[in-house]
Amino acid sequence: MKKVLVTGGAGYIGSACSEYLLNLGYDVTIFDGLLTGHREAVDPRAKFILGNLSDREKIKSVCREGKFDAIMHFAAFSLVGESMKDPSKYFRNNIANGINLADAAVESGVKMFVFSSTAATFGQPESVPIKEFDRQIPINPYGESKLCFEKILKWYHEIYGINYAALRYFNAAGATENFGEDHRPETHLIPLILQTVRGKRDKLMLYGDDYDTADGTCVRDYIHILDLAQAHELALSAPESGHYNLGTGNGLSVKEIIDAAEDVTGLKVNYEVAPRRPGDPAKLIACSERARRMLKWEPKYESAHKIIESAWKWQLKHPDGYKN
Repeated sequence: MKKVLVTGGAGYIGSACSEYLLNLGYDVTIFDGLLTGHREAVDPRAKFILGNLSDREKIKSVCREGKFDAIMHFAAFSLVGESMKDPSKYFRNNIANGINLADAAVESGVKMFVFSSTAATFGQPESVPIKEFDRQIPINPYGESKLCFEKILKWYHEIYGINYAALRYFNAAGATENFGEDHRPETHLIPLILQTVRGKRDKLMLYGDDYDTADGTCVRDYIHILDLAQAHELALSAPESGHYNLGTGNGLSVKEIIDAAEDVTGLKVNYEVAPRRPGDPAKLIACSERARRMLKWEPKYESAHKIIESAWKWQLKHPDGYKN
């Protein structure tokens, strides 16, 4: 049985991946400061340690005592807009605190480090779909912070021999049986749509309908949270250290997501078209050929309806989100 430390395991993606690992028989310890995560999102089968990666000595002690085989690192700030207003917050947490974790991993002899990165490291794509070795020019501090930590892992691999896999993806979506999205504030399209049809919001703002796409709205790559969890587990045995894109290769427009949500819920989405947001590309789609070939990753829930059905079920079971 592999012992895995999951940082940020009380967050959206971290909670789903922890559940997935536990279902497969892994021994999971979750380390989370609950700054943006929820105590209720921690799987009760996992050991939970309350702590922040800024506490260098604490994370070293946790890794030393835990004798982990691997680390999955999800603990990061991830709001693009906020990163443009407070870059220091993102560089301190996503880079400096990440270094504390990487040092703890090296000192305690951890063999594998799986990093939840982002396709935002590419910035404005030169071509679509985006391939692993396309040029990376981040356009915000969030993407820059993730790219910096990818480079740090590359050097730690070269100098210390720790293996790593950096997984880059865009829009995580959907829910598992027990865990779903509850960001505060919520910024993701699918939960915003579902909150709108439930009357929790007056209307959805649709930012731009004049893009160079089939229906004029932005196209994005949506991946079911269970498919992401599968990829993270497979990455524990990655045959080669480095980075892997995760994507369907087939993007969905905002209007296509709205149409699918209306099909699933049987309710109308009240939305208003607003001006484009600065820096929003028309299309962001990731090519995941390398992950499919090397990690043997095979997504199972690629349709918009499957993704939205799972998110809808979770919202109906948790109408006010997590309690804590």
